[in-house]
Amino acid sequence: MYRPPKYIKEDPEFVLDFIRKFPFAVMVSKGQEFIATHIPVLAEGTSEEFKLFGHIANHNEQLQNLRNGSKVLLIFQGNHGYISSSWYAEKDISTWDYSAVHVHAEIELQDRNELIACLEKLVFTFEEQQENPLYYKDIPEKMLEDHIDLITGFWLKPVKIEGIAKLHQTYSEENKRRTIAKLSENSHSQNKGLSGDIRKENKL
Repeated sequence: MYRPPKYIKEDPEFVLDFIRKFPFAVMVSKGQEFIATHIPVLAEGTSEEFKLFGHIANHNEQLQNLRNGSKVLLIFQGNHGYISSSWYAEKDISTWDYSAVHVHAEIELQDRNELIACLEKLVFTFEEQQENPLYYKDIPEKMLEDHIDLITGFWLKPVKIEGIAKLHQTYSEENKRRTIAKLSENSHSQNKGLSGDIRKENKL
């Protein structure tokens, strides 16, 4: 990942919190050519030592690249958006603010029991936020049995982690506040999220 030194994020807590906040990742692997799949990836463990898990459909051609010991790149993308220099107190160049975490990981295929346990955790993670949650165990058993045979689960063991947060760190406080205000006015949820990220990063 291209990371200017002023935007590098190496704090393990930042990385794990980021993955948990933005779990929908792009998983990239290379066989004869590059291939990517967009999948939810969850973490378990501590910020100092954690592993990730996910699954893909068996008819996904990327599966042929996933063997024990094979390597993939996981890209977790945070809030991002265009920053207009028209918001500043003086003329300047417009830019794009963003944050991301890249995890280079080693694959370890799951057995059936591990896959089921991870699916239960995955469903619980997102269903507990619902008004009337439908947990994994509440889905008809026949439907679950048919589904399990159509997917492959895997652990993802991090071997290299890179974080970046380009969030207006080098700008004047006035222009940071102007940027936060303009992003907050926008109805798009990602812009509102980005304004919060800039505020938090710059302690405003």
